Amino acid sequence: MFTGLVEEVSKIQVLATHPGGARLFFMCEKILDDLKIGDSVAINGTCLTVTTIEGSTVGFDVSKETLSLTQFKQGDWINLERAMKADGRFGGHIVSGHIDGVGKFLSKNFDGMSYILTFETPDDIAKYTIKKGSIAINGISLTIAKLEGRIFTVSIIPHTFENTNLKYLKSGDYVNLEADMIAKYVEKLTSSSDNYGISEKFLTENGF
Repeated sequence: MFTGLVEEVSKIQVLATHPGGARLFFMCEKILDDLKIGDSVAINGTCLTVTTIEGSTVGFDVSKETLSLTQFKQGDWINLERAMKADGRFGGHIVSGHIDGVGKFLSKNFDGMSYILTFETPDDIAKYTIKKGSIAINGISLTIAKLEGRIFTVSIIPHTFENTNLKYLKSGDYVNLEADMIAKYVEKLTSSSDNYGISEKFLTENGF
């Protein structure tokens, strides 16, 4: 499990595709202190397993399924987060590292205090978005500030902007999105024919 708090930004050095998927390599510093083969790392929000460590270069195997749901290119700037420790602080929101799909970056504005970033999301992810709800963009835990259909905005403080790959985004770029896990569980419970009496009416009547 991850929290959506980025530890380091790096760049994909090699993305070698093959019929079954790809091999991905990048160099890092901050996350190396206790990293070992078999550990999980969120790369732009995608949970991958470390398969090689040679000096400061770390390698991962990427499945064909993962490639079909995510956006990775050689030379991309990437956000990195190690899996959360059991005794660690929980500063973001629950991020599984399982990407739901890709969204499109539309625009960026600075209001003197924060960066206002606007994105477009596919319908199958838009249904989980609510104003003031959580969403992970390239593995960053963010809060939706404004929502109109499939278009949403987030407000980013300068520290987050400068210490993640958000500062490299250009209009039309694609980003990895993970919807709020709680929203997906609620949908499952309320849509199942065997939902043990839990329904939209039940949740409303009980203050949810």
